This record gives sequence, C-alpha cells and structure tokens, in this order.
Amino acid sequence: MSWTIHQTITIHQLRVESVSNSSVLQVGSAGSIRSLSQLYNTGGFAGPAPMLGGESPLSFVPLPNPT
Repeated sequence: MSWTIHQTITIHQLRVESVSNSSVLQVGSAGSIRSLSQLYNTGGFAGPAPMLGGESPLSFVPLPNPT
C-alpha cells in the first residue's frame, strides 16, 4: 500500500513550554520518527559551565519567571 499526502501548514504562533534532551517536536506527517541522542564535548571542557548571576547580557529571548 502506498500513501501520498499533500498538506499545507500555516503556523501563526507556536508556543513551546519546555525543551529537554529527549524532546520531539513534529509539525506535519512523518512515516516514522526514530530517536537519536548525541552528546558532544567539542570544546574539550572538563567540568560544568559556571552559573550566571543576575541579569545575563546574553538573554535575547525574555523568558517568563516561574512562580
């Protein structure tokens, strides 16, 4: 059996509440979704990054403060 799918997708606003290492976001149709997890240390770092304090100058997207 063969399927042919024609679709038009228009997204005016898309809100994503949370993203994690195992998140999958699908818009449209797919024959199958296979999970893939890859972890790279391309910078050769030996430990975790330091925590940011206060307002970060690198925050380009304002995020809501969880209450």
